[in-house]
Amino acid sequence: MNVLVDTSVWSLALRKNNKNNEQNNIIDKFKELIKDLKVKIIGPIRQEILSGIKDNDKYEELKEKLSYFPDESLLTEDYEEAAKYFN
Repeated sequence: MNVLVDTSVWSLALRKNNKNNEQNNIIDKFKELIKDLKVKIIGPIRQEILSGIKDNDKYEELKEKLSYFPDESLLTEDYEEAAKYFN
């Protein structure tokens, strides 16, 4: 099973500050998914991750790291199904 990882998980994993046990558990599971090649990303999440990085070198470094995760394509049906789940 592949997993579309939300921006909040990427952000948590990329932060350098101290994390609590629950956060570390999430990061460990995230790393395991990466190792198993099960992590998926979409363009809007990539944009959110990269937005707000003012240091150009850090931006380029993160952009390069994210390039290992190709974007999954989104279709109209995907948005409709997401709305259905939300409802």
